Amino acid sequence: MLRLIRFLKARDYLYLITLLVFVVVSVWCTLTLPDYMTKITQLVQTPTETGVDMGEVWKCGGIMLAFALGDLACTFIVGYCTSMVAASLSKNLRKAVYDKVVGFSMEEINSFSTSSLVTRSTNDIVQIVMLVTMGLQMILRAPIVAIWAVFKIIGKGWQWTLITAGAVAVVILTILVVLMLATPKFKLIQKLTDRLNLVTRENLTGVRVVRAYNAEHYQEEKFDDANIAITKNHLFTGRTMSFLMPTMQLTMSMTSLLVYWIGASIINNTADIMDKINVFSNLVTFMAYAMQIIMAFMMVSMIFMLLPRAQVSAGRILEVLDMKTKIVDGDGNVPAHGSGTVEFRNVSFRYPDAQETVLENITFTAKPGETVAFIGSTGSGKSTLINLVPRFFDVSSGEVLVDGADVKHYALDDLRKKIGYVSQKAILFKGTLASNINYGVGNNHNVTDEDIVHALTVAQGRDIIDKNEKGLQTEVAQGGSNFSGGQKQRISIARAICKKPEIFIFDDSFSALDYKTDKVLRSELKKETAGATILIVAQRIGTVKDADKIIVLDEGRMVGMGRHRELLKDCEVYRQIAYSQLSKEELENA
Repeated sequence: MLRLIRFLKARDYLYLITLLVFVVVSVWCTLTLPDYMTKITQLVQTPTETGVDMGEVWKCGGIMLAFALGDLACTFIVGYCTSMVAASLSKNLRKAVYDKVVGFSMEEINSFSTSSLVTRSTNDIVQIVMLVTMGLQMILRAPIVAIWAVFKIIGKGWQWTLITAGAVAVVILTILVVLMLATPKFKLIQKLTDRLNLVTRENLTGVRVVRAYNAEHYQEEKFDDANIAITKNHLFTGRTMSFLMPTMQLTMSMTSLLVYWIGASIINNTADIMDKINVFSNLVTFMAYAMQIIMAFMMVSMIFMLLPRAQVSAGRILEVLDMKTKIVDGDGNVPAHGSGTVEFRNVSFRYPDAQETVLENITFTAKPGETVAFIGSTGSGKSTLINLVPRFFDVSSGEVLVDGADVKHYALDDLRKKIGYVSQKAILFKGTLASNINYGVGNNHNVTDEDIVHALTVAQGRDIIDKNEKGLQTEVAQGGSNFSGGQKQRISIARAICKKPEIFIFDDSFSALDYKTDKVLRSELKKETAGATILIVAQRIGTVKDADKIIVLDEGRMVGMGRHRELLKDCEVYRQIAYSQLSKEELENA
C-alpha cells in the first residue's frame, strides 16, 4: 500500500503537510476544551462569598466556543486537503494503470484476462480512493489524539489509567481478530469480482449467440453462481466487521461506568471537602480525555474496516504496474528511410507456456509493390505469422526484418507507423465515420475530408456515406453495432488506406464481402497501393489467386510458395483447398 505513495505529486505533499498542521491544531483545540471544563467545574463548586463568578464562567465558555469553532474550521480544511490528495492519487493511478496496460503485449494481457484488468482499473482503484478519502485524516488524527491525551491523563489517577489501558487492549485485540478473519475473504472478493465481470461481459458481447441457442437460463445460472459466491463473501466480511462497532460502544460504556464507579468510591472515601472537589474535577477531566482516547481507537477501527480490501486492491494494482513488458522499444538502430520490405528468416514461434510450435522455419521476402498472400487450413498459423510483423508477439527464433532491420530494433511507434493493419475482426470505435477512418492518421491535420472519402471509395464503401444525411459525421455506435459486418470491414480497410503506409496487412479482411465487391476492391486497392508491400491472409482462392506470391501453410510449416498456377501444379495442399472451393474449369480459366 505504501508503495503507491510514489504516485503523489509535489502539490499533493504540500496538501499533506497542510493537512498534518491543521490536524495537530484541531487536536490541540479538542484536547484544550476539557481544561476549561475543569476550571468551570471548580468555579461552580467553590463559589466566593458573593456567589459564583459568572464573568469568569462566561469567559471560560467563550474560550471553549472559540476552540470549538477553531476545531470546526480545521476540520473543513483537513477535509478539503484530503479530497484533493485522494482525487490526485486516483487520477494518477488510473493513468499509470491505463498507460501500463496499453503497453502490454498480448502475452501480458492474456496473463491477467481482460475482465480482471477492467476490475483493477476501476473497482480496485475505487477501494484505495475510499480508504484515502475517509481514512487519511483519521489515520493522522487518531495516534496524535491518543498519545496527547495519554500525557494529559497521567497523574489523574492510576486506577482510571489502568481501566483506560484495559479498554484500549480490548479494542486492539478485537481489531486484530476481525482482521485475521476478514482479510482472506477480501482477497477472494476481488477475484470473485473479476469472475462476475467476466460472466457479465461474455453475456453482453455474446448476446446474439445466447438468444439464438435459447441459452438465457444457462447464462442466468452462471451469473447466479458468480453472484451468490461474491454475496456470501460480502455477507461474511460484513458480519465479521459488524462486531467492531458494538464492541467499541460496549467498551466505551463499560469504561465510563468503571471510571465513574471508581471515582465515586474515591470521593466517598475522601473526608476533606476540597479533596472531594479536586477528585471530582479530575474525574470530569479524565473522562473527557479517556473518551478521546477510545474514540481515537474507534476511528482506527473504522479505517480497519476499509484497510483489508484496500490492501488487496493495492496489491492487485501493483501486480499490473510491476509486470515487466516483454515487447519494448528497440535501440533505434534502423534505416532512416525505408520502402517497406518485409523479410522472414527461419522464423519459428511458440505461444507462451505452449508446448507445440505454431510456426516453424518460415522464410520469405515481400518487396515493395508485391502482394504476398497466405493461405492454409484453419489453425495453420496464418494470422499468427502476420502478427509478428507489428510485434504483437516476438519470434521464438529467427528474425523478422523490415527494410533490412530486425523489428526488435525499431521503436514500436516508428515500426507501426509503417504499417496499415486491418484485423480479422473489424473493430470500430464510438464516434463518427470520419474519426474512425482518420483513426490511424491521428492528429495529422493534412488529411482532409476528401482524403477520407477517397479512402472509403477505394474500399467500396462510398454508399455508406451517400445513404446517410450526415455523411462523414454519421454516428458510429460502440463496436460499430449500427453497421453490418461488410460495412465494418470496408470502413476498417478505408482506415488503413487513409494512413498511406508502406506495408499493408489484411488479416482475412475480405471474408464478409461478396465475390464481386471483393474483386473490385482488390483491383482498386492494387492501383491505390502501388509501391507498397501488401500481406494478405485469406481463406478464399479468389482473394489470393492474383497475388504475386502465395505462401501455403500447413500446421505451421511452409509447404508451398509461388503463383497460383505454379501451386496448382506443384502443391498438393493448395490444390486441395482450390478444388474444395472452385471447379476444375473455373480454376483453369482463372
